[in-house]
Amino acid sequence: MANFGQFQDSWIDQLRKIVGQLTDGPTRPKTEEDSRQVRRLVDKVVSHYVDYYAAKAAVGRTDVLILFAAPWASALERSLHWVAGFRPTTVFHLMYTESSVRFESHVMDILRGRRTGDLGELSPGQLARVSELQCQTVKEENKIGDELGAWQEALARAEPEWAGLPGASPRDGLEKLLEKLGEVVAKADELRMRTIRQVVEFLTPQQAAEFVVAAAELQFGIRAWGLHHDRERGAGGVCC
Repeated sequence: MANFGQFQDSWIDQLRKIVGQLTDGPTRPKTEEDSRQVRRLVDKVVSHYVDYYAAKAAVGRTDVLILFAAPWASALERSLHWVAGFRPTTVFHLMYTESSVRFESHVMDILRGRRTGDLGELSPGQLARVSELQCQTVKEENKIGDELGAWQEALARAEPEWAGLPGASPRDGLEKLLEKLGEVVAKADELRMRTIRQVVEFLTPQQAAEFVVAAAELQFGIRAWGLHHDRERGAGGVCC
């Protein structure tokens, strides 16, 4: 648990560095080499998330319940968790918000025919793809939610699934249930990662960079706000 907390702190620091490289780079890539460089940095961010979920999976194989308790996260972060992590459809809410804000900020430029190529200028094909992916993701979220609900029902039953099995013990049954819970979390994490990959793939390098920066900044902001709130409560703030 402590080791994962240390890993996460280091992971977030590294994410800040990669995001800093993106924000310090060309806002609007002007050459093919600029675009390739931006895409490489976006891919680096995606790979960084892959590393995070690999480390998280290792923790889950040892103690899946600790992923739900998440003592390395702030109370605010935990309040936003869905199956031990962020809800995948949050990606689409962020996409629509960023697109709307950017569109409104330069609507006059668009009317005058000046293009920026950012998230405010998603093409009809891109918008259709966002809608399609969102519908698919909602269905998969619901399926995973149903699996978690079935797991909770199995745990709550007076006679658990293992009752009456030859040679089985309550401990055997509990381990079986925890293994099943780990499978549910693994499916949720796989959906989280796949959603990020799919969205980034259909965006241009500039749009993908804007998206991953916005996602990281949202993550940084929630964490900073949550940690600040926890510190205030720990120092004698409002309690209960």
